[in-house]
Amino acid sequence: MPDSGPPVRRHHVAVIPGDGVGPEVIAQGCRVLERASSLYGFQLALDELPWGSAYHRRHGRMMPDDALETVRHYDSLYFGAVGTPELPDDYTLWNLLFPIRRALDLYVNLRPVRLFRGVPGPLARVPDGESIDFVVVRENTEGEYTRLGGRSPGAAGDELALQTAKFTWRGTERVLEHGFGLASGRGLLTSVTKSNALVHSMTFWDEVAERVAARHPEVAWERMHVDAAAYRMVKDPWRFKVLVASNLFGDILSDLGAGLGGSIGLAPSANLHPGRRPNLFEPVHGSAPDLAGQGIANPVGAVWSASSMLDDLGEQGAAAAVLGAIQRVLEAGLHTPDLGGRAGTGEVGDALVEAIEPAG
Repeated sequence: MPDSGPPVRRHHVAVIPGDGVGPEVIAQGCRVLERASSLYGFQLALDELPWGSAYHRRHGRMMPDDALETVRHYDSLYFGAVGTPELPDDYTLWNLLFPIRRALDLYVNLRPVRLFRGVPGPLARVPDGESIDFVVVRENTEGEYTRLGGRSPGAAGDELALQTAKFTWRGTERVLEHGFGLASGRGLLTSVTKSNALVHSMTFWDEVAERVAARHPEVAWERMHVDAAAYRMVKDPWRFKVLVASNLFGDILSDLGAGLGGSIGLAPSANLHPGRRPNLFEPVHGSAPDLAGQGIANPVGAVWSASSMLDDLGEQGAAAAVLGAIQRVLEAGLHTPDLGGRAGTGEVGDALVEAIEPAG
């Protein structure tokens, strides 16, 4: 019997374009994914799930009742954005993206920060021999982003709102463990805290960080208050390699990092439960309704997120090829308006597809 060769690698991906510019940039990401699969010898089945604010207009909810069970059957999730002026932001987020993150226990939100060659960053000069290239490891399922608390009505001036953060030992420990694991290959780990003011939650975070650090004597690490970290990210961001932060602190610092990289339109993210699938990959920029429909949104954040998804699926060669295509296109100066250029979303997408180098 003739040798039929190794089985074809197949990956089943749920695509949730969502709202605003989400469908525009995710469409370019899907083109890149299809090109990469054809060049690197694997198959992708991309199923579009039309959930979001448009779905809400038709059905009165952001996603179907069985959505959380549906997504569990995929190898990966590729997400665009959520949010529309028609609905409150807290409603759209807590009825689409947050439930998926929590149902799948995607406790790591990984946000790389990089200043690519050819991109005009906000800093006047990066010293010779230095680079802006670090990663923010954000706790993604608890911390400050909970629904614990409430509001007490009263006469004008007497209202009360309580927002309660939730930090568990398990939740804090596992995200710090992931950060220390990354730092063993990248360098210094910065544990972001604010224990001088948040006397319960952040002293707890510091205690867990000390315990985790003791298990990783090979990793150099430091503790830094979040305000100091924000200052140092502007003054000398090249000093950072891995930052581990709570849900709120990580969210804010990673957006600052996106600014250091030239534009939030470039910024990717991965929502992970390490060692388990499906995971979820999305650009950081949100739905940007003011840009929707104009064809000028930057697709690089979505495409970089697609590269991270390929890496998570075990397609490291294709992932590296997509990241290399991003570098070549940006360095060539093909920039959307957020980077000071005039290229459109589709034009940049075309260039990225063409720039993917084949295997071998």
